[in-house]
Amino acid sequence: MDFVTAIGTVASGCGNGSGGVAGGQIGYRWQTNQFVFGLEAQGDWADLKNTRVLSLIDPTLSATAKTDAIGLFTGQIGWAWNSALLYVKGGAAVTGNRLTIFDNTTGIGLVSADNTRWGGALGVGWEYGFAQNWSVGVEYDHLWMGHANNSFSVADPRLAAVLNDRISQDVDMVTLRFNYRFGGYGKAPVAARY
Repeated sequence: MDFVTAIGTVASGCGNGSGGVAGGQIGYRWQTNQFVFGLEAQGDWADLKNTRVLSLIDPTLSATAKTDAIGLFTGQIGWAWNSALLYVKGGAAVTGNRLTIFDNTTGIGLVSADNTRWGGALGVGWEYGFAQNWSVGVEYDHLWMGHANNSFSVADPRLAAVLNDRISQDVDMVTLRFNYRFGGYGKAPVAARY
């Protein structure tokens, strides 16, 4: 996170947020021999956040950066054998974010800014069909969300010199997935379908 002031940019360092996500996905997959192709939309409620003291600006202040929503719109290609599927995916990602600067003593928020940011996503996953039309899997995704600038106009004199801030964001997610596949199962030998 960097703060832009009237006298120049002040870098306040990197921070790693942590937390959890929960959501769902909908998509369409089709299989040709061992190859599986797909399109998918995924939406997650998130609680990923990081709080730190703004010691380079004013040690009486802290900032919390929070991601509360994540969406993915991806294409997939995979390789199926027996009841298993290994796939890669890539496409667009969107996150909903909020930055709040608050007083450490009182906990009162002085300024906040919301933004929605678009970026790219790349992932890899594995699924296993454990029953007719049901599968379970695990997936890793990396999201490159770029930079966002937040502008402030506040009366607090401690922030009078801050014009805006610039936050860079990458997201790493490991997701456990349960899937129900509508139709199509049984139109080919079980050994050729994941």
